[in-house]
Amino acid sequence: MNSNKKQPSEKSLMIHAALKQAVADALDKKSRLGQYAVLWENNGMFFKGSEAPEISRK
Repeated sequence: MNSNKKQPSEKSLMIHAALKQAVADALDKKSRLGQYAVLWENNGMFFKGSEAPEISRK
């Protein structure tokens, strides 16, 4: 396994920032429209928002 970590290029940093902004904008829009979002965290799916359905985790 290669443990050398290179610094990301300026272009990669710009792409990363653009993607983060796009996701933030989409989540904000869903929130303002009263919609919920489906997210993935800690190896599991969860719903976020005022209209999010309740699900039981097994």
